[in-house]
Amino acid sequence: MQQAENSIRIFRNIPFQLKQKKLFATLKIVEGSEFAGEITALIEEVAPLIRPKVVYRKCSVDQKDQRIVIVNGVEFSSSVLSRNLAEADQAFVFVATSGDELDKLAISKEDILKWYWIDSIKEMALHAAVDFLREHIKNEYGIKKLPSMSPGSGESHIWPIEQQRELFSLLGDVEQMIGVKLTDSFLMIPNKSVSGICFSTETDFITCQLCQREECPDRQAPFDAMVQQRYNF
Repeated sequence: MQQAENSIRIFRNIPFQLKQKKLFATLKIVEGSEFAGEITALIEEVAPLIRPKVVYRKCSVDQKDQRIVIVNGVEFSSSVLSRNLAEADQAFVFVATSGDELDKLAISKEDILKWYWIDSIKEMALHAAVDFLREHIKNEYGIKKLPSMSPGSGESHIWPIEQQRELFSLLGDVEQMIGVKLTDSFLMIPNKSVSGICFSTETDFITCQLCQREECPDRQAPFDAMVQQRYNF
C-alpha cells in the first residue's frame, strides 16, 4: 500500500516472489544435493513473511559547486555527487529495506549456515525494493536513466558514510515509516537496507567505477580509470 506524507512516498508491501532457481544459483546449490531440501523448506517457511519496503522524497537541487551540493536546503559534501547533480534541478532521496521480518525467525543464532541463506534471501528482497523504486520513479517522472549514489559506498572520499545523518533528515522518521534505524556509527538496521540519492542523467554511473577496493563483495562494476579522470580524482 502506498502512502503520501508531506511529499514523502512510502511503499510497505512491494511485490516480491522468492524464486527457488535463482536462490539456488546465488548459493551455488545443485538440485538434489545435500542442502537442497533444507533450502526448499526454508523458502516455503519464509516466502509469505518477506515485506520489502521503501520510502522516498522528490527534492529540489538548490545549489552546487565543485565540493558541495544542497538538496532541499540540506548540504552534502561530495565532489562526485555535486558533479552528478550539476545539470539537475531535482533528485530523489530514498531508503529501501528487505524488512526485519526474517530477523525474528525462531532459528538459533549458532546456525550460521541457515542465517547465511536467510541473508541471501534478504539481499534478493532488498534488490526487489530498489528495482521497484527505480521503475516507479522512471514511470512517474518520465525518466530514462536513473543511477544513484549512497553515502559510504566505495572509498570514503567519494561520499562519506557520516552523511547518512543528513540524508535521513530529509525523510523524517524513517524507523517509524519503514522500520529502518540509523545507528550512531551511521549503519542501518535491518542490515539489508540501503539509502541514497537517485538522479536523472544521460550518462551511466556506478560508484564502483571510482573505487579501487578489489575485494569488495558488493562490487557491481570494475574500477575504470577513464571514469576516475572524468571526475578529476
